[in-house]
Amino acid sequence: MNKFEQLGLNESLLLAIKDLGFENPSEVQEKAIPVLLEQDTDLVALAQTGTGKTAAFGFPLIQKIDANNRSTQALILSPTRELCLQITNEMKQYSKYVNGLHTVAIYGGASITEQAREIKRGAQIIVATPGRMQDMINRGLVNIKNINYCILDEADEMLNMGFYEDIVAILSDTPDDKSTWLFSATMPAEVARIAKKFMHEPAEVTVGTKNSGSATVSHEFYCVNARDRYEALKRLADANPDIFSVVFCRTKRDTQAVAEKLIEDGYSAAALHGDLSQAQRDGVMKSFRGRQIQMLVATDVAARGIDVENITHVVNYQLPDEIETYTHRSGRTGRAGKLGTSIVIITKSELRKISSIERIIKQKFEEKTIPSGIEICEIQLLHLANKIKDTEVDHEIDNYLPAINDVLDGLSKEELIKKMVSVEFNRFIAYYKKKRDLSGEKGDRPERGSEPREIRAGDPVRYFVNIGSRDDFDWMQLKDFLKETLDLGRDDVFKVDVKEGFSFFNTDGEHTDKVMSILNGFSLNGRRINVEISKNEGGGGSSSGRRDHNGRSSGGGFGGGRSSGGGGFGRERSSAPRGGGSGFGPKKESGFGGRSETRSGGFGSDRAPRRTDAPKPEGFSSRAPRRSESFGDSPRPRRPRKD
Repeated sequence: MNKFEQLGLNESLLLAIKDLGFENPSEVQEKAIPVLLEQDTDLVALAQTGTGKTAAFGFPLIQKIDANNRSTQALILSPTRELCLQITNEMKQYSKYVNGLHTVAIYGGASITEQAREIKRGAQIIVATPGRMQDMINRGLVNIKNINYCILDEADEMLNMGFYEDIVAILSDTPDDKSTWLFSATMPAEVARIAKKFMHEPAEVTVGTKNSGSATVSHEFYCVNARDRYEALKRLADANPDIFSVVFCRTKRDTQAVAEKLIEDGYSAAALHGDLSQAQRDGVMKSFRGRQIQMLVATDVAARGIDVENITHVVNYQLPDEIETYTHRSGRTGRAGKLGTSIVIITKSELRKISSIERIIKQKFEEKTIPSGIEICEIQLLHLANKIKDTEVDHEIDNYLPAINDVLDGLSKEELIKKMVSVEFNRFIAYYKKKRDLSGEKGDRPERGSEPREIRAGDPVRYFVNIGSRDDFDWMQLKDFLKETLDLGRDDVFKVDVKEGFSFFNTDGEHTDKVMSILNGFSLNGRRINVEISKNEGGGGSSSGRRDHNGRSSGGGFGGGRSSGGGGFGRERSSAPRGGGSGFGPKKESGFGGRSETRSGGFGSDRAPRRTDAPKPEGFSSRAPRRSESFGDSPRPRRPRKD
């Protein structure tokens, strides 16, 4: 006897289940279906993404709908267009033997007039995204005042996307005596608030523990320098030749940049983010489902509702701002009972977040090291050998064998194997024999002999960057460049101090990963930018650290700390005596130490006396800084000539 029969489902549903090849219900289906069939009750069901929640509410809903009544009886709200269409498609498959039952999808990006026309023809079940649904209610194109059932699918995702007000407005337009079924992977405060406001003594079904991760997903993290994040991603992809993954980034800019780098480096990758048109999104998803794309680089919002089978890895290129979002990310793999791996690439300053995630998902992370070049080459070599062994021979080549034999005549079996393998394998050897080993470099490298401090979100962080006035920047132009490049707010970049060949600037600690990942390797007029965290944490001398609306320090001068010799544009604190001028004009400090040269452009333009014993600018030793190891061609800031 099929186990679905024991749940109380009718014959038409059992026929559809048989056609779909379902044999045994999942845990959430086994727990939720009997409750929803036997009772007219509200329900809160907590279960991970990919555990069969659509069938858990879909089967009982179809069985309870009156197919002879063409009025709208049920509303299913889902967070994204993709998930909306997916649910609609599945509901149609479940109800294929129920005559007269119609399910209509309502979502943005399609003709609202055509959707209204479909509802008017008769739609007992509407599946909708909150924004489009609210729009149709406001226009009077849909009537949900008499529905019997309202289902909130992926409720936590909808609320994370900012649909709280829309959901409240929609639910307020429904009758009080309806049954509300809430399905969610996690139970944050806003979901609990919805349940309390619109549900009456709901039954509760929990698969695993609240907010827990799926048991079929293993969790790993790799601790690297911020500048090595992309290199780590490449190595992890190379170490998993059959990877079929979603790579998550925080921002649209990062998503596009990482995808472009992967494509440039020869990987089958694509970006999925909110700036793509609907046609572009559809094209990317079609290619991903068809496995023409191995690595889909996506933002959290764009990836909502992705349901693609056999995803082997989820890669957190950057951790999400909301820790609960990690549960949704990792839920993209390990679906339908299959095993999957969730990978996190982090810096040392983010290690504390791993413990927070472990508490939420009730699972432990395994710390691993980035594979060395030798290990990757071994993996790729064996993968290639197996690929050759498992390749089916196309006998159309038989006609060409005599000519091929002539070309390969004189080669021994061993020589032939080596040459065949080398055709594919040489590029890995050539690439990795020049690369350093990342496995021995956990976390952020200590800055110039000092111990690294833990960077916390609210702490200011001081950076050195190898661009300055010789690149046609003053402090205001550099600040504007940084804000635009990093996609930061007006006051997020402050204490900008421009020298001739280098500069300093501050952000809050929460932006450190973004600064390091975006700027390192950014190309400006044909040369690569290199940014490092400065040894001098505060960077503003005796400045109090406060900022005005321009991001300026409340200490003397514009953008930097106060000099004991007077104000001025951003000179690092120095005991050098001031010159005869008042020092309000732009100054230049040439080079790395030794001497500083101040040119006053305001009243009293006398030049300050030279000092050969003046303190060096912050964070620098008496020798030139190390060349960036990640980009060997990074220009080295010039030293001053010794007069």
